[in-house]
Amino acid sequence: MSSGASDMTHHVDGKATPARLRGVPTRLLAMVAAHADRVVTEGLAREEARKWHYAVLVTLEELGPASQAELSRRTGIYRSDVVAVINELAGRGLVERAPDPADRRRNVITLTPEGRDTLRRLDALLAELQDEVLAPLTGAERDRLIELLTRLADHHARSHGRDA
Repeated sequence: MSSGASDMTHHVDGKATPARLRGVPTRLLAMVAAHADRVVTEGLAREEARKWHYAVLVTLEELGPASQAELSRRTGIYRSDVVAVINELAGRGLVERAPDPADRRRNVITLTPEGRDTLRRLDALLAELQDEVLAPLTGAERDRLIELLTRLADHHARSHGRDA
């Protein structure tokens, strides 16, 4: 291999990757997203949690009690799946489900003190996991990455009629 060829490739997992592939942003996003997803999923599993658990707990803490339908919209969890997530959280005493006084046909989900404690632990864990995934970036680069990814997410959510 000539020195010019080696300048045009980078190594991923010990394998040479053509420069043209390394220049395809959507491919790079997918690769990094898959790695980040694996790191976060495995990290949360060590705490007997899942990403959807975290999303529901954060949503309830930041936006207050909500119906199951509202939680589905706010978190992006399918309505058919949000019930199972709430059942799991309620079974662990992290949320409470009670009839809505304004409409007894629907339930209102509320974060419990145990849920807040669990959320604090998960926040700390996720901070560690973010540091692991974003290790090669400086603080300013991380902020810029968040800004760019948010802009992309917002754009695509608007073009598909959803909130990011």
